[in-house]
Amino acid sequence: MFTIEIAGWAIAVTNADEEQARELIESEEFREDLTLMHSDGKPIWDGKAALALRKATESEVEEFDDADDLDDDEMEDDGDPAVVFLIDIDDEDEDEE
Repeated sequence: MFTIEIAGWAIAVTNADEEQARELIESEEFREDLTLMHSDGKPIWDGKAALALRKATESEVEEFDDADDLDDDEMEDDGDPAVVFLIDIDDEDEDEE
């Protein structure tokens, strides 16, 4: 498993292999999502800070394994790696209020 960092800040862990994880952080869609998603009212990524990968720590792997929002059947069906955020993501509904 690999951890995705923004400017040295661990934001997410993925069960992708290294090649898939690199493709993920280089994809325009993922990068755009990071600029649209917020944590504590601020965008997760400013579009400029360095995105990096590193091997996930034991505690990050545990957080991935413990994630309540992962549907094991769905992960197996589409074959795509899953991403679990290690930071709190603002609920879009709250932003609209």
